[in-house]
Amino acid sequence: MGDFITAAGVTGDVQEIGVFTTTIHTLDNLQVVAGNSKILGDNIINYTVNPYRRVDLKAQLSHEVNPQDDIASLFEQLKQIPNVVTDPPPVVEILEFNLAGPVMAVRPFCHNDNYWQVYFDTNWAIRAVCATAGYPVPSTRQMIFHRPLEPEKPVG
Repeated sequence: MGDFITAAGVTGDVQEIGVFTTTIHTLDNLQVVAGNSKILGDNIINYTVNPYRRVDLKAQLSHEVNPQDDIASLFEQLKQIPNVVTDPPPVVEILEFNLAGPVMAVRPFCHNDNYWQVYFDTNWAIRAVCATAGYPVPSTRQMIFHRPLEPEKPVG
């Protein structure tokens, strides 16, 4: 009881565990009574048991942006966010590439109680780094080549 979990498709704080049902209070202030058979028949994710949690965000960059500059700037911004833990340190790396450019993985760690504050502050930090550096807006690029058609050969 008291743990923050996801079970039976419900995320919230466990308020009561009964013989047949478990009462969970959700983040949007709903009370959900879930059957224990459904809870025990599926995975249970317990967010409370570990001392910290990773926030997973992505930042789309333009092809013109040097990812190493972005990594350094974002890393410094993440260290300034209240409640971001220093051990383990935040992670900022290239996650993948798409038509618009590199996609950065932005991953600070924080205590479970501070997850949403750090999540939203990290989004603001990404925005601040991009605006301060004057990064161009990412856009997809496509090149279309026109190849002249081969002349038709006479039949016969």
